[in-house]
Amino acid sequence: MGDGRWGGADRWRSAGRALGRVAVVWAVSTLTLLILAGLLPDFELQSPGGDTFTRTALTAAAAAGAFGLLGALVWPLIVRALLLVPALVLGLLGFFLNGSLLLVALWLIPDGRGAADPETAVAVAAVMSAVASATSTALAVRDDDAYRRRLYRLTGRTRPRAPGDAPEQVPGTVFLQLDGVGHHVLRGAVADGLMPTVAGWLDAGHRLTPWHTDWSSQTGASQLGILHGSNEDVPAFRWYEKDTGRVMVSNRPAGAVELQRRAVRRTGDGGLLTFDGASRGNLFSGGADQVALVLSVAARRGRRNRSRAGYFAYFSDPANAVRTAGSFVAECVREVFQSVRALLRRETPRVSRGGTYPFVRAFATVLERDVVVSAVMGDMLAGRTAVYADLVAYDEVAHHSGPHGRDTDQVLRRLDRSIALIATVAEHAPRPYRIVLLSDHGQSPGETFEGAYGLTLKDLVRAGCGLPVPRRVRRTRSGSEARDAARDALRLALHRPVDETDDTERELPARPSEPVVLASGNLGLVSFPDVPHRMTREEIDRRHPALLGTLANHPGVGFLLVASAEHGSVVLARDGVEVPVAALDDGGPLAVFGPGAARAVRRTDGFPHVADIMVNSMYDPATGTVHAFEEQIGSHGGLGGEQSRPFLLSPPELSPPVAEGEELIGAEQVHRVLRRWLRECSGPQVPVSLPQVRVSPSGGGPDASGGADG
Repeated sequence: MGDGRWGGADRWRSAGRALGRVAVVWAVSTLTLLILAGLLPDFELQSPGGDTFTRTALTAAAAAGAFGLLGALVWPLIVRALLLVPALVLGLLGFFLNGSLLLVALWLIPDGRGAADPETAVAVAAVMSAVASATSTALAVRDDDAYRRRLYRLTGRTRPRAPGDAPEQVPGTVFLQLDGVGHHVLRGAVADGLMPTVAGWLDAGHRLTPWHTDWSSQTGASQLGILHGSNEDVPAFRWYEKDTGRVMVSNRPAGAVELQRRAVRRTGDGGLLTFDGASRGNLFSGGADQVALVLSVAARRGRRNRSRAGYFAYFSDPANAVRTAGSFVAECVREVFQSVRALLRRETPRVSRGGTYPFVRAFATVLERDVVVSAVMGDMLAGRTAVYADLVAYDEVAHHSGPHGRDTDQVLRRLDRSIALIATVAEHAPRPYRIVLLSDHGQSPGETFEGAYGLTLKDLVRAGCGLPVPRRVRRTRSGSEARDAARDALRLALHRPVDETDDTERELPARPSEPVVLASGNLGLVSFPDVPHRMTREEIDRRHPALLGTLANHPGVGFLLVASAEHGSVVLARDGVEVPVAALDDGGPLAVFGPGAARAVRRTDGFPHVADIMVNSMYDPATGTVHAFEEQIGSHGGLGGEQSRPFLLSPPELSPPVAEGEELIGAEQVHRVLRRWLRECSGPQVPVSLPQVRVSPSGGGPDASGGADG
């Protein structure tokens, strides 16, 4: 009986504190309105004849109260109704919709004492939302229960799941992928004080382990291997498949769906996140049931597609919408300023940064980051067992600004703040969490191939084939993940079909006898679509006697991989160097590319869809530079330099990734390490090998419930 009295007293005290916080926020909002009314000539809180201060204060209090109620009751309904609007537009609409709510709040004041011009209302509403959010947060920080409830509200949750679903003694695991941040870049950022949170973790005993990518050092291959345990037959970011006559692109919805389906079929299980997992901002689902901004489910319709749910959870708070919209505009301005500064200083190397790029950069560095971080916070507060999230900000900026410099330093600072926020929220989650940082690849700097030599790889191939080379060459399309993801997000959000033949039609030649030339960073792929099998060196020489020599002896090319009727497959390099793949080691033409190069080339040579000619650009170990075959001065996709050395940062509670003296090689091995860590945290319910997933006879996706969403 005594416990009941004390429980009732606690509830009354909690309710009293909540009412007190509401009163303080209301008072601060009222004061803010009074100040703004005094500063802005087009914002009035008085009748035309004037009012006493008391009457004006009451008017401000009424307006603040009405605005707060509308924000709490009406705003979530508006955001849910506007989920069909592209996220870029939804974020910017936050300003104007919030202003509209303020105009409605002023209209509700009797006697017409509240009035504002529409543009003034937008500014006033933005300030009001920011002040109210800051005040509420400041008050809640001192009360753990209140702060936890506020976090639930900001991440779209009302309460944690049942205690039995996330027992406190069983830790959960959060995997944060810092897209494109190589091992060398992370160490430099820590040493330069750009990432104090990461530095603190290292001081506390976290292990920083570099790992080697496969030859295809890009997100499609790495993340597929990490999440689904297999990246077999992914030779590049984009490649031509002769058996289907299509160009596969890793970050297109159709490509992501097919790659995930193949991986699930090959491994026989749904993926890393099949057991109570969440996938946020990734190309692939990893078998997670909870998904947001995941490309492999983006084109799906129906009840199970929750890819856009993260938008509602984040923008349901008007302060979030206003803050993100403001940061989005600021990021666009920052990019224009940085681009103009680089142009005026004649910095080299440099690529075009005009057109829609400022908006694409803002999408990657602001909107995608905010929504994904909010979703991860919600997952932790829900007590989910495993979360995997990708933050693409650094990768997008480094492609156009280079992997080292002031532009990317700013991005690294903001990424560290996001990591710190997630770590803080973990303290309020219903279960402890192990946070693992990792990257999928690094980036290597260097002038583009076209910038260095005045022609594209496609020009060089056509010249070697004796085909005409146009004077005005269309630039090679960028392989930036964020650029295509933003484009497809806009189409899907508007319910416009994604043009799945877009890349195929763009890249296929007018005549089947002409080569298909594709680029993935500093890795080029040349295929002849009229020949149904992989062409051999002898066949290529008979058709185009000068082609292989032209490519192998070009100063911008490091080596070629081509099949051979006599030797199986061979690596060709300048000065007539020819090494059979069976005898390949890390010396000879591959010596400059470092340990593991021969293994990576040999593995790719066995892929069914390897190109007729695989072209890796030159690499200068003295400067660390490569030449991208795309319009990128920070690139990844092939061998050479920092792009092949991502990292894995794990807390000391987890076992070492590999034994001392051993190296972590390939995304598939990283998958096995992450799965082992999930078992260490969550126990035997995360098996070493997940149950077999039945695949439909037609070759469709997995039939098992909770399997991959591809």
